[in-house]
Amino acid sequence: MRKSKWVNMVLSVNLCVLLTSGISGQAIAASVPAENKNASLAAGQSVQQQKARTVITNDGEVDDMNSMLRFFLYANEVDLAGIVLTSSVYHYAGDPAKGIEPYRWTGTQWLTDMTNAYAQAYPNLSKHAGGYPTPDYIRSVIKIGNISYKGEMEQVTEGSEFLKKLFLDNDPRDLYVQTWGGTNTTARALKSIEEQYKGTDQWSTIQQKVSDKLVLYIILDQDDSYNDYIAKNWPDIRIINDQSNFWHFAYAWKMHTEAVNSKLHGAWNYENIQHNHGPLLNLYALMGDGKMIDGELAEEQRGSGSYLQNNPQYDRYDFISEGDSPSFFYLIDNGLRSMENPSYGGWGGRFGQVNDKLYRNNVLDYDVHTGRYESEYSLTRWFDDIQNDFAARADWAIASQYKDANHNPTLKVKEGLNLTAKQGQYITLHAIGSDPDGDQLSYRWWRYYEADTYNDSRVKPAAEEKDAVDGLLLGIHRPLAAGEKRNTIGLKNSNTPTVKFQIPKDAKSGDTIHMIAEVQDNGTHTLKHYQRVIITVK
Repeated sequence: MRKSKWVNMVLSVNLCVLLTSGISGQAIAASVPAENKNASLAAGQSVQQQKARTVITNDGEVDDMNSMLRFFLYANEVDLAGIVLTSSVYHYAGDPAKGIEPYRWTGTQWLTDMTNAYAQAYPNLSKHAGGYPTPDYIRSVIKIGNISYKGEMEQVTEGSEFLKKLFLDNDPRDLYVQTWGGTNTTARALKSIEEQYKGTDQWSTIQQKVSDKLVLYIILDQDDSYNDYIAKNWPDIRIINDQSNFWHFAYAWKMHTEAVNSKLHGAWNYENIQHNHGPLLNLYALMGDGKMIDGELAEEQRGSGSYLQNNPQYDRYDFISEGDSPSFFYLIDNGLRSMENPSYGGWGGRFGQVNDKLYRNNVLDYDVHTGRYESEYSLTRWFDDIQNDFAARADWAIASQYKDANHNPTLKVKEGLNLTAKQGQYITLHAIGSDPDGDQLSYRWWRYYEADTYNDSRVKPAAEEKDAVDGLLLGIHRPLAAGEKRNTIGLKNSNTPTVKFQIPKDAKSGDTIHMIAEVQDNGTHTLKHYQRVIITVK
């Protein structure tokens, strides 16, 4: 997406209606029911949504390893351009020539081992969905980047040269650089481009081309290379920066409400993910499971019995961490349309616009379990759906026949995905689901009002408070203010395929209202698919 693509894509989608199949898209046309005769509907022209093109950079922590294992199960949902090992302030390989000792460095063999395990699962995975990259292709795009020290970006490496080539190629699509560790290998690639072209007639064109292509999804800031180099020298690169939400799918998962944690506990993880799910999922790390990681500190060996003894808040086989997974959750086309605009929200969280290049997780969703607005709830609200989907894909890895596993239902909305309507107008929407396994389907409509620009309340919000531990931001929250209203649009028949509601009479021209349709099957792990309908007030 170019400078305004987060907006332009929304406008272009007004020309189409997407029918998603599982987690892929196929377009259909819409018809106008009598109830919506005054609404302007998105119909007539159709396009197919592209897979996101992405490259993963990671620093080899157990957190990254678990995210990598999950990613392999979803590798068909994106166009994988590469995987590059890098360093961070938490993990680096060291440099004997400079007297730098390794720190928590887990080596590179683990990624080879995972790819070999993926090769064993690949024939089964390919029976359940198309588009999985071959093991040989994945091997060909694994590169070693700048790993010697935290933030090291002076050395030109195999990984940095690989990224440089991707950044300069003529593929017109956005390239999402998932940053699971430090940004230093990305920074080195950009610096190599600058060193080659700055001072030439081509420099301004090259700088704009690269800036227009890249979207960096950064999990935390795990070294100084973004602030010290990228932000200063490449200010037009678009950034999605998760500074805190990821902790709640990472090591801090017990620090939020327990109501969303049912599928993070040991019994569920062992039974549905790790146990009897083949070589790939056998590598998945859980608390106290006996797996030791070469190079890691003794006190960070979360698979050990001693770790459980020293941390009694955990049970054996509890979830450890996948704090990097939201960066590829964001790229999965599950009907929530989050890639159109980071402020929409989806499995990768929801983000507020800091400026036209930077989105950060500074927006809050209302947590129905705690009765307050929380930044992390934009991620934790999806946990059950995310984990159910993971469990189904773990089954794919061992099911050699399509009929032996569950698959996502499909969903379309008859009226289309983008509507315009007048103040006070009544709207009727029809969800139409189908299931590839012949499962029974149930429906649910709900309003994602936190993503709306229509404001339910005229009361000044209460002050926001930040949760931090040892200087690390864990979340932002605020209580409901006295007299504050929320979610004031009533939905009729919200648990049926057909929902009816009225556009607020006090809505302003240009206000948007986001309605989410869900369809859920009754198969193993009760899988879902969604469709987001955005109504813009005339």
